[in-house]
Amino acid sequence: MLTGKQKRYLRSLAHHMNPIFQVGKGGVNDHLLRHISEALEVRELIKVTVLNNCMEDRSEVAEQLAQGAGAELVQVIGKIIVLYKESREHKTIELPV
Repeated sequence: MLTGKQKRYLRSLAHHMNPIFQVGKGGVNDHLLRHISEALEVRELIKVTVLNNCMEDRSEVAEQLAQGAGAELVQVIGKIIVLYKESREHKTIELPV
């Protein structure tokens, strides 16, 4: 579980990032979750965009992505979801205590 200070730090890192995945009308599926898990292992912090044609609620999509990928939900702001998962092999982000 991330503390407020850690979430603020991760939000500051994610601010300049571009989203690398999009959730559309297909919603959250196993294929998408597998790719997000792989990306999190390499990058640790990613952004996901929820498109207008997605019929599910954005906060529900964020919860499904976080649970399915085993990641921490950092932020949901507008159509953007920020996810964090500590990498086992490619650790680059040092969280504040």
